[in-house]
Amino acid sequence: MTNLATFRIHIAPLGFELDRIVLPLKQTKADKLWILAHDNKSEDLSAPYLEKIKKECKKLNVEVKVAYSNRLSLFKTIKSIKEIISQEKNNYIYVNVASGSKIQAISCMMACMILKDCDNLKPFYAEPERYAAFEGKQQSFGIKDTIPLPTYEIQIPKPKLLAALKIVSDQPNQKITKKEMAQLAEEQEIITINAEQENHSQARFASLDKNIIAPLEKEWKFIEVEKIGRNRWIKITQEGKDAAEFLI
Repeated sequence: MTNLATFRIHIAPLGFELDRIVLPLKQTKADKLWILAHDNKSEDLSAPYLEKIKKECKKLNVEVKVAYSNRLSLFKTIKSIKEIISQEKNNYIYVNVASGSKIQAISCMMACMILKDCDNLKPFYAEPERYAAFEGKQQSFGIKDTIPLPTYEIQIPKPKLLAALKIVSDQPNQKITKKEMAQLAEEQEIITINAEQENHSQARFASLDKNIIAPLEKEWKFIEVEKIGRNRWIKITQEGKDAAEFLI
């Protein structure tokens, strides 16, 4: 815990759980709970548990905030968790991977791995004392133990590559000519050109190829380049679309 950390924050997906969310709050003397709920309330069968959690948190004097995302989307869930962590980056953050769906649990761990340089971030698994016998009821009761989980870093592209990926992602049909890309990349200072005016265009393309297109295409597989007529088009790949959904 760094000197900047002032509050204890928990992040927990909403599921059919009460104890596995509330008891760790009590154990760590938490100040705030972020609940990650499904963005389609009409489909969310776990909604009644949110009210139960709020009542218990009121007794503990724990502030409750709710963030919404599609619980079936890995990338949207990762992005929501990252946004919460960004807001709370100066606090000590516990991420509970035990309370929601498997997709949400994976999302929680991936978000922690992506943000491994955040010193105040700690994922954990809340092991229950016993499980319910019937589906549709609270799934577990009590807390036997809270198990810290290791985080291994997931490499992500450098900021300039993400800025370039955003340019492509934001275009109609998510593709752009190489000429237009070079102009935008220079305007946004994603690439730097050191050349005389008469060689400027050639140097700009060379810088774009070496520093942006090559790594995004060859190393990350986020884009592909296709020649159509006289133009070369930069198009986002499915891997690029997935990355753009939670990285930019």
